[in-house]
Amino acid sequence: MKKFCSLLAFASLLLFLAQPLSAQIQTPAPSPTVELKTKVGLTDVTVLYSRPSAKGRVIFGSDAKATVPFGSMWRTGANSATKLSFGDDVTIGGTAIKKGDYALFSSPGASEWKVMLFTYDTPNAGGYGDKTPAATWMLKPVKLNDKVETFTIEIADVAADKANIAVSWENTRINLPLVVEVDKRVQANIERVLAGPSQNDYSAAAGYYHDNKKDLNKALEWIKKANASDAKYWNVRREALILADLGRKAEAIAAATKSLEMAKAANNPDYVRMNEQSLKEWK
Repeated sequence: MKKFCSLLAFASLLLFLAQPLSAQIQTPAPSPTVELKTKVGLTDVTVLYSRPSAKGRVIFGSDAKATVPFGSMWRTGANSATKLSFGDDVTIGGTAIKKGDYALFSSPGASEWKVMLFTYDTPNAGGYGDKTPAATWMLKPVKLNDKVETFTIEIADVAADKANIAVSWENTRINLPLVVEVDKRVQANIERVLAGPSQNDYSAAAGYYHDNKKDLNKALEWIKKANASDAKYWNVRREALILADLGRKAEAIAAATKSLEMAKAANNPDYVRMNEQSLKEWK
């Protein structure tokens, strides 16, 4: 009994010592992180940044006491470097920007802001000071009548192929004009759809009908359309299998022989083996 009590006391001590390691006190973040995801036209645009609040401070100014002194290089947010991501090539302020991730920095001024995009390679805001920007703009700030208490980046003034990347805080806003390609992409989609099903569409439909033992004649019709131009050895094998299941062995053997030769030329041993097995079985 004494030994049991000693073990119990020891276990209780371990539990007590472990509690501080797992317990965490949670408090509100002074500059909460926000991830904004949206589309401009057909292009995905994402902004990941932290939002400080003014809290009675002077935000922009020539005074050294200003939160963001004029002429200083600012991460355009708080905490980590503000990250802008574009799913396609875009144009910002007349400058072509490749799709990808960028860090947004700025140097505010009384009558003009220098805004910079760096290729994003680290969340550490201090890691961009000696790097060359991918693009730079000089923008005139807009004076706001209403105070913006909490720093905000938004995709504003959205139209079919353009928007503004708007940065607002205190009584100041700057707009980065964003333009995306829409017309060419829509036209390409229209031409693709109106041209009818693709080779892959016919192949997928035939495969589904064949695998699920639906209308094999329809499956054969579709796979023949897939093979009508630029036939692939895997599609030709599918045609052979459908023909075999329809009892058309001579045609199945011819198709499997063709698929075998194509697979050899493509150096695909799996399809070579499968076709050889089928030919042995069907002959």
